[in-house]
Amino acid sequence: MASRRLADTPTPARRRQAQPSLPMPPDDSGRTVRDLLLHSWPGRLFIIAAVFKVLVALIRLVGDVPSFLRVLSTAATVALAFSVLFFLTRLIFLVQRRLLWRVRRKLILSYIFIGVVPSLLILSFFLLGTSFMAGTVAAHLFRNGYDDVSRNAQLLAEAAAAEIGRSPRTTVETVDRVQRNGALSLKHPALSMAFVPAAADSPEAVSRGPWEHLSGLPKAELTVPDWVRQQRDGWTGTIAVVPPDAPNDPELVVRTIRAARRAASALGWVVVDVPLDDAMLTRLYERTGVKVSAPIAIAKTDDRAVPGVGSSQSSAASAQLFGRTVSTFDVVDWPEQTPKRAMVALSFKMSELYGRLISTQTMEYESGRLGDMIKLGLVTVGVLFLIIELVALVMGLALARSITSSIHELFMGTERVRQGDFTHRITIDTKDQLGELAGSFNQMTGSIENLLQTAAEKKRMEEELRIARQIQMSLLPRGQLDMPGLGVTALCVPAREVGGDYYDFFPLGPGRLGVLIADVAGKGTSAALYMAELKGLIMALSQTYQSPRQLLIEANRILSDNIDSRSFITMTYAVIDLVNGIMTYARAGHCPLIYLPGPAAAIQGAQVLVPSGMVLGLRIDGAVTKFNDLLEEIQIPLHTGDVLVFYTDGITEAMNADSDLFGDARLSRIVEEHGHLDSGELRERILREIEAFVGTADQHDDMTMILIKVTQVVAEEVAV
Repeated sequence: MASRRLADTPTPARRRQAQPSLPMPPDDSGRTVRDLLLHSWPGRLFIIAAVFKVLVALIRLVGDVPSFLRVLSTAATVALAFSVLFFLTRLIFLVQRRLLWRVRRKLILSYIFIGVVPSLLILSFFLLGTSFMAGTVAAHLFRNGYDDVSRNAQLLAEAAAAEIGRSPRTTVETVDRVQRNGALSLKHPALSMAFVPAAADSPEAVSRGPWEHLSGLPKAELTVPDWVRQQRDGWTGTIAVVPPDAPNDPELVVRTIRAARRAASALGWVVVDVPLDDAMLTRLYERTGVKVSAPIAIAKTDDRAVPGVGSSQSSAASAQLFGRTVSTFDVVDWPEQTPKRAMVALSFKMSELYGRLISTQTMEYESGRLGDMIKLGLVTVGVLFLIIELVALVMGLALARSITSSIHELFMGTERVRQGDFTHRITIDTKDQLGELAGSFNQMTGSIENLLQTAAEKKRMEEELRIARQIQMSLLPRGQLDMPGLGVTALCVPAREVGGDYYDFFPLGPGRLGVLIADVAGKGTSAALYMAELKGLIMALSQTYQSPRQLLIEANRILSDNIDSRSFITMTYAVIDLVNGIMTYARAGHCPLIYLPGPAAAIQGAQVLVPSGMVLGLRIDGAVTKFNDLLEEIQIPLHTGDVLVFYTDGITEAMNADSDLFGDARLSRIVEEHGHLDSGELRERILREIEAFVGTADQHDDMTMILIKVTQVVAEEVAV
C-alpha cells in the first residue's frame, strides 16, 4: 500500500514535465458583444431604437411622418446616443484591461506620463512662449519701423511749414523741394505733400506727389477739418482711406499736418501723406524683417478721444506658431472724427528675426561674435536636452524591462508552484528588492517542498501506525472470557502512537487459566510484530510449561536470540488454579501486581506485589544467566472476593498538566476503596479517576489493565 501510494505521488521529474503557459486575459470579445446587446438593458435599448429609426426612415421615404412618430424618433435618437456612449465606455474599459494587463506596459505608460509627457509639456510651453515672444518682438519691430515713417513725415511737414512761415512767396518751391527730397530720403516715391491756405490772402494751394491714394475721392479729403485747425501744433496719425471701387480693401496712410505761421497768424497747413502701399511694406520688410501677410482689416472702436501725436499703440494681439502674429493701429476715418482700429497680419522668419536682434551685439571675441556664441550655446543646450531625454527614455525602458522580467519570473514561478512543481527555482541576479523577493520565493518553495516531504513521511508513518494498530488490536482477546469462578474484565486504551501493550488469556484445563500482560519496548510496526511473535511463543510454551518461572526462562532464551538489541519486553505471567485455590505468577521486569484479599482472608488491605525479575530479550553478555537467577515465582492463596489487578505503565504513569504521575499508590488505594464492586464497575471507576486526574493533558502511552475478581474457589466448596 505504501509503495502504491508513493508511486501516485508526483515526483520532481514529473512536475517538471508540466510547463505552465503564461495566462492571458480571456479573449471573450465576441461573447461580450453578444451579452451587451442581448443581455443588458442598454443593448436592448440600442436594438429597439435602431429598429425604430429604420422604420421611421422607411416611412419618410413613402410620405410624411406623423408628429408623434417624430417625437418618438427624437427619443430614439437620444436612446441611441446614450447606448453608443455606454458601449464606448465599456470598450474603453475592455481595451484598458487588455492593454494594461502586463505590468511592463503599465510601467512604460507610467514612465511616459511621469517623464515623457512633462518633457513634452515643457517643450510645448517653451515653443509657445518663444513663438509668443517672437510675435511680440516682430510686432514691435514692425511698429517701430512704422513709427519711423511717421516721425520722418512729421519732420518733413515741420520743415516745410517753418520755411513757408519765413518766406510765404516761396511756398511752391518749398513744397516742391521738400517733397522731392523726402521721397528720396524715405525711398518712397508715393510720398505726397500739399499746402492748404488758411485765408484768401494766404499763399495759394500747392500739391506735389502722386496722391494716388486719393484718386477718385472727393476734394474734402485734402481739406483741413475744424477739429484739426483747433490744435495749435497740428496733428499726426494714421487715417483709413477706403477707395470707392474697393470698399473692402482699405488703405492705411500716415498723415501729418503742421500749421505754417507768420507772426501770430496761420498762413495755412502743410499736409504730408505717406501711404502704406506695397512699396512702403517692402521698405519696412527690408528694415525690420517683418512683412504684411494679409489684407488690412479695419473695425470700429468705442474710443471717445482721437489719439494725438505719439499716442498710437500696437500689440501682438494673437501670436501664432511658425512665424505669424498681428499688430493693431489706432486710425481715424477722415475727415470725420471717427476712431477705428486697424489690424495687420504679419509674418516673419525666426532666423531672420534672431539675426536682426543679434546684429546689435557687435562685441567681438577670439572665438567669434557674441551673437554667434549665444546661438551656438542655445543649439548646444537644445541638443544636450534631446540627448538627455533620449538617454532617460532608453534607461527608463531598460529599467521597466528589468523590473517586468523579474516580475515575469516570479509569476512563472508561482504558476509552476500552483501546478505542484515545488522544485522550480527563480533565477534573478539583481541585487535589489526583487532579487531578495526571488530569494525569499526560492526559500519558500524549498520550505514547502520539505513540508510536503515531511507530510508524506508523516502520512507514511501514520499508515504504518494504523497497520500496527490493526495488528495490536487483532492480537488482543476478543469477546467475554467465560470461566466459572472468575469475573474477568480487561481494557486497552491506545494512545496516539502505537505501543507494545499486550494481554492475553490461555485456558490450561479445568479450573486453570493462564494470564499474560506484557509491554514491548518501542513503537510502531516493530512493536506490533514483536507482540505477534510473543503471542505465538507464549501460546506454545503455556501448553508445555506449567510453571510461570520456567515459561519465562524459556521465552527469554528464545527471544534473546531473535529480538533486536535495542528492544526488550516486560511481562507478568500468572497461572490461576481455582481447583487448588492458588495463583502462581512470575514478573519479568513488569509493573507490580495489586492484590486485594477478599473478606475471608486473614490479611486485609490492598497489597502491591513486586517480586524480582529482569526484562526479557536483553542481548548482553550474562543476561540470560542473570535473568534466571533473579526471576522469582510467587504463589498466592485465593479466596472468594479476592481482586487481582494487572496493568502496564500507561496506567500509573499517566500525567496531568503539571506533569504529576498517577502512581501505584493511588491506583492501589482506589482498588482498596472500591474492591467490593464487580470487575466491570471497578474498571469504570478506575478509568474515571484517571480521566479526572489527567484532565486536558494528552495521553502519551497505551493504558492496559486486567481486573480479575474471584467469585468462587472450588477448594473452598470442597472444604465446606
